[in-house]
Amino acid sequence: MSIDRDQQALIRRGVEEILVEAELDKKLLSGKQLTIKAGFDPTAPDLHLGHTVLINKLRQFQDLGHQVVFLIGDFTGLIGDPSGTSATRPPLTEEEVAANAVTYKEQIFKILDPERTVVEFNSRWMNQMSPAELIKLASRSTVARMLERDDFSKRYKSGQPIAIHEFLYPLIQGYDSVALEADVELGGTDQKFNLLMGRQLQEAFGQTPQVVMTMPLLEGLDGVNKMSKSLGNYIGIDEPPDEMFGKIMSISDELMWRYFELLSFRPTAEIDQLRDEIGAGRNPRDVKFELAREIVARFHGPGAGEKAQQAFIERFQKGRLPDEIPEKRIEVGEGLPIANVLKAAGLVQSTSEGLRMLKQGAVKVDGARVEDRGLVLKPGKDCVVQVGKRRIAKVLLESDE
Repeated sequence: MSIDRDQQALIRRGVEEILVEAELDKKLLSGKQLTIKAGFDPTAPDLHLGHTVLINKLRQFQDLGHQVVFLIGDFTGLIGDPSGTSATRPPLTEEEVAANAVTYKEQIFKILDPERTVVEFNSRWMNQMSPAELIKLASRSTVARMLERDDFSKRYKSGQPIAIHEFLYPLIQGYDSVALEADVELGGTDQKFNLLMGRQLQEAFGQTPQVVMTMPLLEGLDGVNKMSKSLGNYIGIDEPPDEMFGKIMSISDELMWRYFELLSFRPTAEIDQLRDEIGAGRNPRDVKFELAREIVARFHGPGAGEKAQQAFIERFQKGRLPDEIPEKRIEVGEGLPIANVLKAAGLVQSTSEGLRMLKQGAVKVDGARVEDRGLVLKPGKDCVVQVGKRRIAKVLLESDE
């Protein structure tokens, strides 16, 4: 008996590494419905397309008939995931974790089938664990083993502090696999150490170790750094259709193929055909339209992609501003520097970002490019302020008297 080639190709699509491949094949050939686990700490209220790389893979396993567990790390979120960090991550409050977890549950079913998804919270078993049991769990690993982890090793060698509770994070994530009796766990490449800890602990608890599948970290709009809200290079899955479409259209032609591979549900053969069409002279912009339409429709419903494309064409290719521009009333006293106005209008996250946008020539006021970073806007003026192609607001400047 052999694994269906189409099934095999679907499972391996976009995957960085499978540990261990022979074990995965054995599990798939068993005919058993496998338990596929992926964990997400609710560290921010919204998911972005980078998160959906894992969620898409979960959906593919669902389509093959397997049981998916979307694990919300409400307990581990209180610790703070140290993966990839150069300093101790500040923990969230219980209230922040609970609020973010609610939005996660609302958003994931834009991709996953709610009838075939189990949503779990790791507080369910961790809150029942006694201090003595937690100490026993901690005895399953060693400090030397923890220091094998790249980020811990770098921090230790550079003299950066590592808090004791950070060592508990991979142990608890690994124990989640024991509690769920996971057959397969998915995670980003930066989670490899934690995922392997799950294998180690399952063996220690007498279970068959899970197969680990690591997925690449999706590059953000800059094409360099991983998609991240803190870097401002993200596309949120709850963003308005026009904004989502415009952001996708802003990525480079080269990065487009990465997005097709990791975000599109199109068969690989269709994506290869699109590559061939560009090679034969088709405009890459038109292919990017297809990617943007697909993703917008997934999160906003049928027809949303076409409407967003039409708005994009009218707005950017014909030079028209959108019909509805959000209005922002800002108290400026006797006057406010342009970078501060951009921040107050919600067009940038900080005044330093505003200054960078000004330096790059990306800011316009009433259609005119602003080159003077010292420009001060006075009260009584109403103007349309634009940052880049997508961020626009009608700003009403008022005195604070």
